[in-house]
Amino acid sequence: MWVSSKRAAYESKKDDITHKLKIARGQIDGILQMIEEDRYCVDISTQLQSVQALLKSVNQQILQAHIRNCVREALQTDAENPKLEEALKLLEKMAR
Repeated sequence: MWVSSKRAAYESKKDDITHKLKIARGQIDGILQMIEEDRYCVDISTQLQSVQALLKSVNQQILQAHIRNCVREALQTDAENPKLEEALKLLEKMAR
């Protein structure tokens, strides 16, 4: 994986991303407890959907920062740079 020697592309969003991931971790711990307690399936599913939405949001933030910074920089130096294809593949995976 290519990593720039500069700061991470998502540096300005790092605190928000970290906060959201900690919330997701707490939600997953809660879901595990719900399963151990044999809680109602619909309630568990609702919590799973909440975690998925939060993780999707974080992923979008990271990919947007990547495109705005890393991909833009790569395209300015080389129009045939593999960063563009890499970003397009990531977007394709997100659409699934």
